[in-house]
Amino acid sequence: MELSNRTIGDWLEHWAQETPDKEYLVYSDRNLRFTWSQFNRRVDDMAKGLLAIGVTKGSHVGIWGHNVPDWLTFMYACAKIGAVAVTVNTNYKQSEIEFVLENSDMHTMCITDGIKGSDYVDMMYKAFPEVRQVQRGRARSERFPHLRNIIYIGQEKHRGMYNTAEMLLLGENIDDDALLAAKRQVTCHDVVNMQYTSGTTGFPKGVMLSHHNITNNGFLTGEHMKFTAADKLCVCVPLFHCFGMVLATMNCLTHGCTEVMVEKFDALLVLASVHKERCTALYGVPTMFISELNHPMFDMFDLTCLRTGIMAGAQCPIELMRRVSEKMYLTITSVYGLTESSPGMTQTRFDDPFEVRCTTVGSPYEFTEVAVLDPETGKEVPDGVQGEMCCRGYLNMKGYYKNPEATAQVIDKNGWLHSGDLGVKDPDGNYRITGRIKDMIIRGGENISPMEIEDFLYHMPEIRDVQVVAIASPRYGEDVAAFVIKQPGADLQPEDVRDFCNGKIARYKIPRYVFIVNEFPLTGSGKIQKFKLREMALELCKKQGIEVI
Repeated sequence: MELSNRTIGDWLEHWAQETPDKEYLVYSDRNLRFTWSQFNRRVDDMAKGLLAIGVTKGSHVGIWGHNVPDWLTFMYACAKIGAVAVTVNTNYKQSEIEFVLENSDMHTMCITDGIKGSDYVDMMYKAFPEVRQVQRGRARSERFPHLRNIIYIGQEKHRGMYNTAEMLLLGENIDDDALLAAKRQVTCHDVVNMQYTSGTTGFPKGVMLSHHNITNNGFLTGEHMKFTAADKLCVCVPLFHCFGMVLATMNCLTHGCTEVMVEKFDALLVLASVHKERCTALYGVPTMFISELNHPMFDMFDLTCLRTGIMAGAQCPIELMRRVSEKMYLTITSVYGLTESSPGMTQTRFDDPFEVRCTTVGSPYEFTEVAVLDPETGKEVPDGVQGEMCCRGYLNMKGYYKNPEATAQVIDKNGWLHSGDLGVKDPDGNYRITGRIKDMIIRGGENISPMEIEDFLYHMPEIRDVQVVAIASPRYGEDVAAFVIKQPGADLQPEDVRDFCNGKIARYKIPRYVFIVNEFPLTGSGKIQKFKLREMALELCKKQGIEVI
């Protein structure tokens, strides 16, 4: 095995030639299907359209929308001509999208209608009002000097914006030689994707990833699950996030297998797509699998076609993984990493025993060094000792866009990428994540891992999901707060949770505050926003007259 120097465009053209009539992209709910050759032709036509409106090598092209059919068309078209696809969080509001437009030096922005409560067309008009006033492509923004074009992904027409059909029509003015010349300028070490960190804390930063970073990470991810061209992966995670962009799409691209796409996560649609298309693999964050397992129509679908998948993006409860294994026939693997590491740093393997797959995040990817370093000294700690998870190798990002200071804070002089996560390595070479350096609860001098308490509370039958955070305490500095989603029909009160803990875990670890909620605040990629839970805890305490700092 060795790392590949193919670009994303090289891989696409490889499969279009090798298996032209095999299905690559499927939307089961609307029976929309593209073979490798059909999709490759559409990408080439769209690449010509981008060239026609002034997109060149190094141009930043935003893609803002759910997993619509032409999301991947625009991403691949950018890759073929050396442009950088800036994948934009679907949950961004006005100030956030304006921050990304400015910070990324956006040249062209591709948008859909938006989501509930966020009309992307209106938001772009508000950010770039000049686009209404002059001929398309000639508008200039006072605030965003690099911005030239807005493309609406769809057939509707909006003043000052191109739509998909017009882009393909414009591409007819570009000859094949011009497209070929653009392709020849692209190398595997060029930046092809810029993903803005999820923004769970602080301002988002543009993570610059190359073809070499993400195609190799996707390939190795698939190898760990024994992927072949015969596999069909149901993709219900968002494409703007590294889970969908790399672990799903780059995996399928490098193995020549089929992506069965779900535009926006819906448990029923996921189950129906797996059933209808006979998918062999399924991805998701824990909350997605919980929704699927608890759907009232779950038993109506035949899921025996499934064999493997990934559960990632958050702590994966053991009991949940067991239920997924038994009821969905999945040999689930876990991937650990971060956007800055392309993202996979470690992964459990398909052949690992269940205990390894459900209690660890596996061993390092090939061609990757992983070390647990002492956060204070920077030295590697012995097996079994907690420290910061760090990695180096082909997978490390090229840096944060226009932010060398922030880059230097996470990639040290020895090339180690610092994750900010706490972990330990066991004698067998597998790793466990034990928490976040900044998430650690310090109660009266005692260090408490939220993850430890969450793992314990998952054993309570009435609890469907739980998240533990720190809350300010006038007596202890910080105290423990648990947000609980109960099982349907369960009669659960806060005192029941504390009673369950009594005598089973140390008294100082028992949640002082327990809040029963219907859902957790999520990022667009499905990650739980713990900082919002902390804010919610303070508000709830104030409403209940509880003294907090």
